[in-house]
Amino acid sequence: MCGRFALYSTYPKLSESLRLPLEAGEVTPRYNVPPGTFISAVRRADDEAPLVMDELWWGYKPHWAGEKAPQPINATVEKVATSNYFKGAFAHHRCLVPADGWYEWLPVDGKKQPHFLCREDREPLWLAGIWAERADGTPGCAIITEPARGSAKEIHSRMPLALDAESLEPWLDPDLTDRETIRNVVHHLDAELITHWPVSTRVNRPGNDEDAALLNPA
Repeated sequence: MCGRFALYSTYPKLSESLRLPLEAGEVTPRYNVPPGTFISAVRRADDEAPLVMDELWWGYKPHWAGEKAPQPINATVEKVATSNYFKGAFAHHRCLVPADGWYEWLPVDGKKQPHFLCREDREPLWLAGIWAERADGTPGCAIITEPARGSAKEIHSRMPLALDAESLEPWLDPDLTDRETIRNVVHHLDAELITHWPVSTRVNRPGNDEDAALLNPA
């Protein structure tokens, strides 16, 4: 799954990494981003709108969903295109969530040791997501997950779906709505680029969000 991540790259670095025209914006460094908060994401508000770095609520619940409907933070790659809850957003409301890395917890001697996972070259990751307008009119999103690959399998059975550079533009293309077409042109990042290390258990507290030392090896 993906339940906590860090984003500290500057807006200019993210814009350069995306390699697509992006409306001006800014990003506040966060080193321990929890669900149930607003997070930065790249999206189009509608098919004709320009790409913007927007603030989306991390919790997906479409405005048409009932009061007791779930508010997932993740959607699995296996079901996101076919589930009635997600498939409309997959076809028409895809987004990218920038991250410098994410956290997972590895059971060790009866305890859970947090690890930070990121690219070996420390370049930003672009996580595939979907969004929908919530009942209050704000956009809410879920990050798509896939079975863990490469060294990420050492820590957890699943990982966020990080896309390679050539997949970013088609993922955000509003004209691509067919599931098979999207699967043929969108690819995940090479797993060999991912590394990880143990970090302080201080990351267990979501309130610790502004401390860069959280990323230091434990």
